[in-house]
This record gives sequence, structure tokens and C-alpha cells, in this order.
Amino acid sequence: MSCRYTFGGDEHIFVEVDEAMSLEAFFVSLSMTNAVREANIKGVTEICPANASFQVKFNPDVIHPDDMMAELKRLEETAESAEPVLDTRIIEIPVYYQDPWTHETLMRFRERHQDPNATDIEYAARINGFDGVDAFIEAHSGAPWFVSMVGFVSGLPFLYQMVDRPRQIEVPKYLRPRTDTPRLTVGYGGCFSCIYSVRGAGGYQMFGITPMPIFDPQQKVSYLKDFMVFFKPGDIVKWKPITREEYDAAIEAVQANTFAPRIRKVRFSLDDYNAEIDGTNAKLMEALYAG
Repeated sequence: MSCRYTFGGDEHIFVEVDEAMSLEAFFVSLSMTNAVREANIKGVTEICPANASFQVKFNPDVIHPDDMMAELKRLEETAESAEPVLDTRIIEIPVYYQDPWTHETLMRFRERHQDPNATDIEYAARINGFDGVDAFIEAHSGAPWFVSMVGFVSGLPFLYQMVDRPRQIEVPKYLRPRTDTPRLTVGYGGCFSCIYSVRGAGGYQMFGITPMPIFDPQQKVSYLKDFMVFFKPGDIVKWKPITREEYDAAIEAVQANTFAPRIRKVRFSLDDYNAEIDGTNAKLMEALYAG
């Protein structure tokens, strides 16, 4: 895997690790961005990681652009030899699939959709060859997901399905973006699932909604007091389908500031995962629900 480097004006270098998202590309990007931080290169002012790429901002008055490029290429050799192991956490995220709020929204924007006569989740189930919505929800929530990037909108996670390629869900975005998406919508576009951290425009297919806040600038939510953004790259997520009654109960707990996400610390090895994907996922589920 050979990185490609491009200058973006006088202060940025964009590094493409690979053309497509993969866990291998994520780990190379993670290793390189960590190496840049640890090197304490004078002149580096910001590091912005993405799914299979990253960008470095630097002060050209402190470090010459050619020297900055040379530093990154030197660090690439170190990053590619790094062991692909990550100490991270696995998190259970409750999802109320086919909820009334995203349903109302998607019905308002059917003229912008590939299939105006079907809901987003019906369309996704059909084009992925599932025998109905229930089978699709089982597949969407059955395996864990890897947070490869956080951003675009404040706190919004991009989640990559942890199954082998033939089983990965793929759903295109809307033909034209919506002007409205409910806060905490669980969406899907391309090969990524996401959670809309705030209400706003969007184009991902809408499958449901979570009662669990993931972004709190005021930091009033109990589990967001240390940092206003919940997710970090490398987090692993397990969706949990819930009923309307369970959703309402969770909302009450959030409002009372007693909602506590199920979170467990885990060590993830990419080599172990590639050797036995389903076995690794089973061990992650054991860790999540142990005790």
C-alpha cells in the first residue's frame, strides 16, 4: 500500500493511503497520524484524519513544504511496519428502526429518492437482496461496526461494517440532498453507516433513530462531561434494535441524566480479524456483554 501526496495550497499536504476504505488503510493512516504527532515536527499546526486518507496543515514560514513532504514520506516507512493493534472500546448503541420521525422526513423528500414508492429501509433491503426489512435490520445490527472517522459535521461518526466484502451492505445516497434530517438519525450512504449528531441537511438513507446523544457542546450529558464529542476513530459499535417503549424509556433516562451507555474496553488486532472475521466479532460481543 503506497501513499500518494498532494500539496493543497501553501499550508496543506493531503495524503491518500488508498482509493477505497478498508481496515488496512485505516491502520496505515492511524499509524502515520500518530507518528506525525509523536515526532513533534516544528511547524505542524493541525492533523485531520479521514477514512483512508489524512491531511496535515503546517506553517511554511517554520518548515519548508518540501521538508514537510520529506518528513511524511520518512514516517510512512515506520507506519507501514507498525503492528496493526488498537486498544479501543466497544459500545452498544440502541436504535429504534423505522421510527415515525425519520419516516415523516423521508416521506417529505420522496421526489429526491431513487425509489419514491418505497421507504429508505425497504429500498436498501431490496437492492441488497434481503428478504424484507426484518432480514435487513438483522444484518445491519448483527455484526459490529468500526468508526473510521469522526467529522464532516461535529461529532458525526462514519462506521464501516466488520464483515467480509461479499456481505457488506452498500446503499447509494439520495439522488439530491434533503434540507432536513432529524437529530440522531441512523443513516447509510455508500459503504458507511452514520449517526447525524445534529439536525440539518443530509443525503444518507434513513433507517432509524437513536435516543443516545453523541454531541453536547454544553457538556451537560453525564458521559460527555470530559469531551463534547462521544466517538473516537477506532471505536467499535454494536447496534441494538429497540422498541418504541424502550426508546421512550431511554429518552426519559437521557433527560434525567441517568442514561449510561454500555461500553467495554477491548484490544483489536487486525491480523486476528483477517484470520477469522466471525470469530473475532464473536469475541468482541462476548467482551461487550460479559458481566
